[in-house]
Amino acid sequence: MSVKKDILWRVALVYFGILLFAFVIVGKTLYIQFVEGGMWQEKASRMTIRDITIEPNRGDIYASGNRLLATSMPYYEIRMDLRAAGMTDRLFNENIDQLSAALAVMFRDKSAAAWKSELVQARREWKRFHLIGRRVSYDQLREIRNFPLFRMGRNTGGLIVLQDNQRVQPHGNLASRTIGYTTKGETGNIVGIEGAYDNQLRGVEGLKLMQRISGNAWMPINDRNEVEPRDGLDIVTTIDIDIQDVATNALLRQLLTHRANHGTAILMEVQTGEIKAIANLERNSRGGYSETYNYALGESSEPGSTFKLMSLLVALEDGYIKLEDSVDTGTGEVYFYDQRIADARRGGYGKISVQEVFELSSNVGVAKLIDRFYNGREQEFINSLYRMNLNQKTGVEIRGEGRPEIKHPGDRLWSGISLPMMSIGYEVRMTPLQILTFYNAIANNGKMVRPRFVSALKHHGNIVETIPAKVINPSISSPNAVRSARRMLEGVVESGTAMNLKNANYRIAGKTGTAQIAHEKYGYVRESGVSHQASFVGYFPADNPRYSCIVVVNSPSNNIYYGNLVAGPVFREIADKVYATSLDMHEPLVARNHVDYDPPFSKSGNLRDLELVFGHFGVPSKNNGDGAEWVTTTRRDSFVEMSGRNLPEEFVPNVVDMTLSDAIYLLENRGLVVEARGRGKVNAQSVLPGTPAVAGRRIVLEMSIN
Repeated sequence: MSVKKDILWRVALVYFGILLFAFVIVGKTLYIQFVEGGMWQEKASRMTIRDITIEPNRGDIYASGNRLLATSMPYYEIRMDLRAAGMTDRLFNENIDQLSAALAVMFRDKSAAAWKSELVQARREWKRFHLIGRRVSYDQLREIRNFPLFRMGRNTGGLIVLQDNQRVQPHGNLASRTIGYTTKGETGNIVGIEGAYDNQLRGVEGLKLMQRISGNAWMPINDRNEVEPRDGLDIVTTIDIDIQDVATNALLRQLLTHRANHGTAILMEVQTGEIKAIANLERNSRGGYSETYNYALGESSEPGSTFKLMSLLVALEDGYIKLEDSVDTGTGEVYFYDQRIADARRGGYGKISVQEVFELSSNVGVAKLIDRFYNGREQEFINSLYRMNLNQKTGVEIRGEGRPEIKHPGDRLWSGISLPMMSIGYEVRMTPLQILTFYNAIANNGKMVRPRFVSALKHHGNIVETIPAKVINPSISSPNAVRSARRMLEGVVESGTAMNLKNANYRIAGKTGTAQIAHEKYGYVRESGVSHQASFVGYFPADNPRYSCIVVVNSPSNNIYYGNLVAGPVFREIADKVYATSLDMHEPLVARNHVDYDPPFSKSGNLRDLELVFGHFGVPSKNNGDGAEWVTTTRRDSFVEMSGRNLPEEFVPNVVDMTLSDAIYLLENRGLVVEARGRGKVNAQSVLPGTPAVAGRRIVLEMSIN
């Protein structure tokens, strides 16, 4: 082969080799472009461009009168693009001094010189998402938009604004736990109305396109959103903020007065189940009280005497008892096996009617009645309680409702003393809201309605859904049994353990409760003594019930723990506020052609002193005292009636409605040490009438000007 041919062959081989390699490169390029192109473009986009979620405006929560309970306040994060397209060196240098001075005045965390040094360095490093400030308010943002350089807009001035929202409750502690909150993350909490209606409140998220820039920071590509967020719905609650304020402050005063651990108060509308006020206060580490737990919903405890209504209603429904029947309470104590059940009054009440058993809250009377008719038929008694839905949750929309516990024969904790103990409110557990729901059914002629906190959902002011009342049980008992129950409840306030709640404007029906608190390790008694839970639950006005209410105070520490003295005043204050502001609850004024004599109000006291005063001022009076030295006065249509008041020397007298001087005279003559709180007439006494008078024993008198 000649040299020329050899060279040509070698050149051709190289040429075809290069050509083949070129074809491979072109082929691979075309394969990547048209076959794998979509995959690589998507991967590149994920690395440099992404969608971020735009949170919608969360809906507001309103009280029943359209006053805000919770709303979202906008806060802003301010950043600066120091590589903005229109930001020339000349423009930056001409405005940096004035901008730095304005930022120093606004944020007060750095001097103008420090701000200038920071921004100059950020521009030197070509930062596109430099942080200026966080948690900037809307008013501050308006000022910032007018700062030098920033006023030129994003493309020239480099101003970047990112919005965030923070939830606030304008009324502070009022019903704050019931209003609730939500926290983000996998272990986040959803509490109260905020949690129950989170899906409706939060709305629909939007999307915004963000681009990755140097420094691993992300910056919005443009000002508009790819998908606009849709605002959440507004929630209209049943809470009346004025009554809520009264309930919270009334409860707070009693907790402070009695140094209690915690307490709750709930006001419900009888026919609809709407919760008008709900307060939950617990002593905190600073010695004050705050809303940290929803005791009304979540704390299931032994109710004590408020459960006696359930027990006697079962016997009334089954026809075993009538209110006129009598039971012998003996000396005030009875034993079931080794368990002693005793009355608060030493020496007992003797033989009294069923009505009086309830009015005086006789543990012995209730336990004897239930044991007499249901011993050996315990399941019949329990089934009747179940038929009244007492073993079921109310099913309120807010999460965290405690489960009621009413055991039955065959349960591992059932014993020979379970029946009498359950009859007086022990060995059962219920939450305050569940107890109130039952009493509300009595006020509602037997119809049990579900408590509810929300009445409607709105969007931009327009109602989109109304939440109706829901019936749990159309009739928990027969009409006759319910009427008897209402008579018993009215008697408690008229002549029983809650006489201090009686007033001349409207009638209250209800039941006091004083329960010992069982500790998991120590039982009912521990070294520090016995802890109590005081409660009062009822409704008003008694003859035409409009509202029901329960007040529970846990662990009062001032040696006063009876329901009428600790919980009762809170109930009365709430009821007074509702009555005063509800004109439709007042009797209409009737014009009269003549003026009748309206006898004055008189405190109870010494017969001779009262006759002297009435005679001097010409006040018509009638003495029905049968020679008694001390009398109780009652205003009649045209005269003052005086009835004898029996005051045995060996017992603590009833000094309610007396002047302080008369009360001190009677009590100190029996050797008692008197402490008076307030002024006016005696409204309540810490040692119940009929208790044996022990020399040196302390008795507290609660005074009232009403």
